[in-house]
Amino acid sequence: MALETELKLRLPPGGAARLLRHPLLAGSAPQRQRLLNTYYDTPDLELLGQRMALRHRRKGWDWLLTVKTANPASGGLARRNEWEAKVAPGQFDFSHVDDGDLRRWLEKRTPRLEAAFTTDFTRLAWIVEPAPGTRIEIALDRGTIQSKGQREPLGELELELLAGPETALFALARELSTALGERQALHPVAASKAERGYALFTGRRSPPQKARPAPLETNLTPLAACRSAALDCLQHLQANEAGAQRGDSPEYVHQVRVAIRRLRSLLKLFAPVLPEAFRQRWTGPWRDLGRGLGEARNWDVFLSETLPPLNAAFPGVAELTRLERHANSRSQAAHLAVRRLLGSPAYSRLLLEFSADLFALGEEPASQRPLADFAARRLDRRARQASRLARNLAELDHAGRHRLRIAFKKLRYAIEFLAPAGGNGAPYAQSLARLQEHLGRLNDLATARELLAPTLPARPGLVMGWLGGRSDLLLEELPAFLEDFLAQTAPWEKSPGKRNKTAKRSG
Repeated sequence: MALETELKLRLPPGGAARLLRHPLLAGSAPQRQRLLNTYYDTPDLELLGQRMALRHRRKGWDWLLTVKTANPASGGLARRNEWEAKVAPGQFDFSHVDDGDLRRWLEKRTPRLEAAFTTDFTRLAWIVEPAPGTRIEIALDRGTIQSKGQREPLGELELELLAGPETALFALARELSTALGERQALHPVAASKAERGYALFTGRRSPPQKARPAPLETNLTPLAACRSAALDCLQHLQANEAGAQRGDSPEYVHQVRVAIRRLRSLLKLFAPVLPEAFRQRWTGPWRDLGRGLGEARNWDVFLSETLPPLNAAFPGVAELTRLERHANSRSQAAHLAVRRLLGSPAYSRLLLEFSADLFALGEEPASQRPLADFAARRLDRRARQASRLARNLAELDHAGRHRLRIAFKKLRYAIEFLAPAGGNGAPYAQSLARLQEHLGRLNDLATARELLAPTLPARPGLVMGWLGGRSDLLLEELPAFLEDFLAQTAPWEKSPGKRNKTAKRSG
């Protein structure tokens, strides 16, 4: 078995010609191969369900049988277990798979294997040694993916690490990207050729993806835990970026925005162990990207959650009909801006450069503290910050309640990131989720008023009156949600009831 570590990058239109002029490639003749691959699965797609790829590859006069298993790619970097051996055309012989359970699993399904799709491309390959002890294969692939009479173009760059550190892949990617100029950039790709082929074969695009649970290993240092969680945030982001660009569903944009919010919150949560230069470099770009998605999400919430109950309460009102047309127009313009933003070279460079800096982070002496202790301190800090605002609820205006909502959102994200190291606390997390949802509804109504203020008459009218009434009702219910949360015991507290006593003193 070989462990394959590669960085996969999408080429922009016309990018191949400019890339080939880079001195690193123009100075040596590449190895040229035509690679014809047929991928197989069972009729019910069992291999796809196991995140596994099985293919026959024609390489020159040889036929190779390859089995790959993979973890989700983050920032374009993928690590895959790979088994490959020569076979006769059409033969399935898994004797080279040294994982006994996997080999038997494949052999059991061999009679049911059938061709699903093919990739047919020309590969130009170079082996470079950018530093002593580092060897990287550069592969430029151009061709097509085909299934059921359909095809889509394939144009990507793969950097496979043969020897040396993973940071070398990103350093080389940065260097090659300079050949494309300011108006284009190499884009880290999360989907493999096989994943794209399956999408063509099934006719199904990946649905919007939520953040997946990512239990932390307790033996990690805080800095290593931060890197792991940040890569999960990037995976969440990239799992939804294609859908957000196509405009398939507002939920893709929502999940992209959630991924960015979680990443920003993570960087603040782990600030004590992150280098100051790293924090200063990346705080602004992620904040600006999140803001660029904000208007589209705000109009989506208004159209899907705020307007329907208004229409139900006041059917046939002309004011609401005009308002809906206006909201749809603004939403379409905002989503167009999102597609441009996520398709920009600046976004591609952000992904590549941030991923490179993540892998370049070294361990500092201050970061060697136990993760469980670090988690308890940071979670307690987040909880105290939120509680201080909650104690002054009666004095908070809309801006203050917004800060309260953000404080509880940061606490919830902190629990999601660090709870595996700090213990299990389902009741606490559930109460926090209910509180955050209630605060979110209040914020949606306030945002709706801000969105509509330039459109509606200055005098109080039907819409503004309804929004104000709903807000007043939610405000009356808010203290009960806060009281329920403050009565919970924080899961990272060593002594039961400590949280209750703190809450009572705070009340």
